[in-house]
Amino acid sequence: MQLTLWTYEGPPHVGAMRIAASMKGVHYVLHAPQGDTYADLLFTMIERRGQRPPVTYTTFQARDLGGDTAELVKRTVREAAERFQPDALLVGESCTAELIQDQPGALAQGMGLNMPVVTLELPAYSKKENWGAAETLYQLVRNLLKAQVPDQPQHDPKAWMATGRRPRVNLIGPSLLGFRCRDDVLEVQRLLTLHGIDVGVVAPLGAGVSDIQRIPQADLNVCLYPEIAESSCSWLERNFGMPFTRTVPIGVGATHDFLVEVHTLLGLDPPTDEEGYRCSRLPWYSESVDSTYLTGKRVFIFGDGTHALAAARICSEELGFRVVGLGTYSREMARSVRAAARELGLDALISDDYLEVEAAMAEAAPELVLGTQMERHSAKRLGLPCAVISTPMHVQDVPARNSPQMGWEGANVIFDAWVHPLMMGLEEHLIGMFRHDFEFVDGHQSHLGHTGGKEQAVEEPSSGAVAGAEQQGPVWTADGEAELKKIPFFVRGKVRRNTETYARQEGRLEISSETLYDAKAHYKA
Repeated sequence: MQLTLWTYEGPPHVGAMRIAASMKGVHYVLHAPQGDTYADLLFTMIERRGQRPPVTYTTFQARDLGGDTAELVKRTVREAAERFQPDALLVGESCTAELIQDQPGALAQGMGLNMPVVTLELPAYSKKENWGAAETLYQLVRNLLKAQVPDQPQHDPKAWMATGRRPRVNLIGPSLLGFRCRDDVLEVQRLLTLHGIDVGVVAPLGAGVSDIQRIPQADLNVCLYPEIAESSCSWLERNFGMPFTRTVPIGVGATHDFLVEVHTLLGLDPPTDEEGYRCSRLPWYSESVDSTYLTGKRVFIFGDGTHALAAARICSEELGFRVVGLGTYSREMARSVRAAARELGLDALISDDYLEVEAAMAEAAPELVLGTQMERHSAKRLGLPCAVISTPMHVQDVPARNSPQMGWEGANVIFDAWVHPLMMGLEEHLIGMFRHDFEFVDGHQSHLGHTGGKEQAVEEPSSGAVAGAEQQGPVWTADGEAELKKIPFFVRGKVRRNTETYARQEGRLEISSETLYDAKAHYKA
């Protein structure tokens, strides 16, 4: 176990809370000590919801460990069932309670409650939040639909043609605390409706027990977020014969491929490539002369598997960027990310250590970072523009307005979010280049304020500073700093580090412009 300040995912019981809070008529009894109730804040602070998640905690304390905590579990389950009267009850334990081995799910199963009781066994010390959400949804679907499983699956996704109705699909995977799930659902529903396809059930977001039980009535399942939905979709395919989509519609190319896949499975004529040009501004811009500034820009990508894979495709195929780093913290999707990285000539970074990700980011020296809120902080320290594309996120990444990532409108949102930081970076670079021009007033700064075109003046090193340089490292002279400022801001940090390393190796106490050029020649050799 590693002590860390930040983590990409919470423990698996937080994933279970996400599913419970996303649904209607579902309640979660969590065997946990008082300190494990912190996750409530995620839903009110990040999602800005007006109600707390439907979770009842046993909240045992240290003094309870000497008594019968199993009886505490049964009492809490009974009280929650009587008070909330849910349509389905989830029962599980937090990472701390797992050590006590009370087996709260088995206890609840034996209480004879008049509602479905779904037992959650979420290994807190080997799995994490997204896995916990996927396992919870899978167990719910499996328990609520097991009575409907046919002896021989005979599902025909083209059966709608003979019944006189429009084709119908389910959207599986969106949940609370997912990245823009609410907005993605609206956009995908609109997209499918325009193609004459109805949406039957959206689960778990907004679904109730009766909605889960209606899932087999659709012709096809759309797996929107593989981290959360793939295990449930696979079970439905094995037991009911329901096919599910493999393409996530993020980006112009993926949205077109998604529509082709859905139409083909349903027996419809697939759409043409022209739709993307009509509905999104990204293709036009990518082919315009203005976009040539962006061609070959170095991009570092890190996030959950779904969004990291989508970002890599958009960057390399649609925007003409050069992907110099690709990784994920989603170990369940590591194989797919590694395969995508190999196609780009890279070694994928699979890690849940944000400091390791920051070090890889600094080494890659990108001009744009696409990551989580932790990469946003790291990029800020490195002086790099960053756009958040994945959870974990902060409240500013959950806008009140509609801001999807999927579909044609999602491509427009992505275009704005990714391209604008680079265009502002161009402004920054130009100000840095021309700040010595007579037309620039002394001290001119751009929209980035103190980090803008005119950097802080560097004082001449005192004799004492030079004398102590052997212990503190080489000191930059005024002409060395002046020469460094001529280098574009997005690689300036790496040049500074390389030059200082070179100066230490050579035993130089000062770094002048001559040292800077010597270091450049050394690293090019």
